[in-house]
Amino acid sequence: MPTYEAPVADTLFILNELLGIDRYNNLPRFSDASPDVVEAIIGEAGRFAAEVFFPLNQSGDAEGCHRAEDGSVRTPEGFKEAYAQFRDSGWGTISTDPDFGGQGLPHTLSAAVNEFLSSANMALAMYPGLTRGAIAAIETHGDAIQKGRYLPKMIEGTWTGTMNLTEPHCGTDLGLLRTRATPKPDGTYALSGQKIFISAGEHDMAENIVHLVLARIDGAPAGTKGISLFIVPKFIVNEDGSLGARNGVSCGSIEEKMGIHGNATCVMNYDEATGYLIGEADKGLRAMFTMMNEARLGVGIQGLAISEIAYQNAVTYARDRVQGRSLSGTKAPEKAADPIIVHPDVRRMLMTMRSINEAGRALVLWTALRGDLSHLASEEKEREAADDWMGLMTPVIKGVLTDKGFENAVLAQQIYGGHGYVREWGMEQFVRDARIAQIYEGANGIQALDLVGRKLALNGGRALQAFFKEVGAFCEDNRADEALAPLTKPLKKGLNDLQAATMWLMQNAMAKPDNAGAASTDYMHLFGLVALGYMWGRMVKVAQEKLAQGANGHSAFYENKLVTARFFMDRLMPETAAHLARISSGADSMMTLNADAF
Repeated sequence: MPTYEAPVADTLFILNELLGIDRYNNLPRFSDASPDVVEAIIGEAGRFAAEVFFPLNQSGDAEGCHRAEDGSVRTPEGFKEAYAQFRDSGWGTISTDPDFGGQGLPHTLSAAVNEFLSSANMALAMYPGLTRGAIAAIETHGDAIQKGRYLPKMIEGTWTGTMNLTEPHCGTDLGLLRTRATPKPDGTYALSGQKIFISAGEHDMAENIVHLVLARIDGAPAGTKGISLFIVPKFIVNEDGSLGARNGVSCGSIEEKMGIHGNATCVMNYDEATGYLIGEADKGLRAMFTMMNEARLGVGIQGLAISEIAYQNAVTYARDRVQGRSLSGTKAPEKAADPIIVHPDVRRMLMTMRSINEAGRALVLWTALRGDLSHLASEEKEREAADDWMGLMTPVIKGVLTDKGFENAVLAQQIYGGHGYVREWGMEQFVRDARIAQIYEGANGIQALDLVGRKLALNGGRALQAFFKEVGAFCEDNRADEALAPLTKPLKKGLNDLQAATMWLMQNAMAKPDNAGAASTDYMHLFGLVALGYMWGRMVKVAQEKLAQGANGHSAFYENKLVTARFFMDRLMPETAAHLARISSGADSMMTLNADAF
């Protein structure tokens, strides 16, 4: 049976020592995030995730969701009660607007809590996770009536939310969507069409479900320019806030999926359902992308979360499982064989997982902090720089951390050998659950294209140049520090490879766009390695300072940071050179074969 313990100490290290979020206590939302409040939230969230969400993970996977003939959906046993505890404990209110019932704390804290919940039970955590994105879209683009009507109940958790984009004939290419919205005399719209892959589209845990639906108003232009966004509640909300008639939206079926069985992934049918335009007509994608960007960062956290729980269980197994003797001499003479954790190849897999997880957690929270600062910083330049970082890192976090999350779940499964293939040990569920994160909210190839085709050149390359400058300055400022040299030298080499890859794209992608497409995934992962390496550089600098000050009895924690960072730089950072070589090879060998030759 698998186990889970939230990485509370590591998260607090990042929040308090790496980010130093108490430095921002002069800003709105941060003023109440004192170190003791942060420690209390993170500690209690870790306990809640381990004690309430995690015990339902395997059973929820085995039972799945069930649709009745009337279209209603029953979630796995225990999910409804666990969600009620989540709601009543206020976990969904941490970083939401106090004007509508939220606690008004930084989103950075919600990101940390989200990791714990997703590790403990990814399928269950998705229900409130999707609601956060819907809240963000209504907050940003809704009018005063819509905010007042929907946000209090959604923030409270009494109502949940979804996003409805994909249709049977179109996925990422939303310009092909066919769901139509017909204007009605009262100013509302009648929506008709079908959406697929709608996570949490129907369930028994909330009084109402608020669907955000992309549709085309009758007579609107073809393509993405004619798409609008609508609020379509499961039950009509009366002017006094009470629930009225059932709307014309229903679950036609539940997808039979590879993983996340505890989450109801629905085919949703809209039959002249009453919808309310949110934002401007024909400008729906702008509004939806508020929700999409929130979701993409959340999915990146899911990749990290599954990697973390898979790693924890692989470590436990490797300590207990005995097989063979150490190549350097017997380590457990009292046993018939040594624990497999002594073997270098097992260590290779464990250290790979550990080094990515710790740097990935830092990158997620570093980026979440930039998200907060993009709204709350007092200076326009600081808000702009923070927003630039967010835009640049969103596809990297989503694409790289979910790719690595799946790879690490497979590595953990490999450590178990045959037991990793057997359901009772839990590892095969982690592999199945991790796989979806590479696909939804924009498949990772789309994230790579977004990075290369749009984010690099945005605002004249301002965000990219700022990233180069920030990482380069860190390497230069610490160049004379011999203790940091094992990190700064390979980090600078990785940065050089990233800059060379960028220059190659500038010189070769405009005239031949296939070069950009062929390079995009390698470029995203090259970028990710440098970003993760930069996090390791920053963490090691803090760890060395703490050790020099005596470490307050936590020397082992900081020393382990130094060792893990060294592994990352020795074994993973050199992959930047291979990515650069593949990028520089261009698209010819990839694109020459005729389609019918495959």
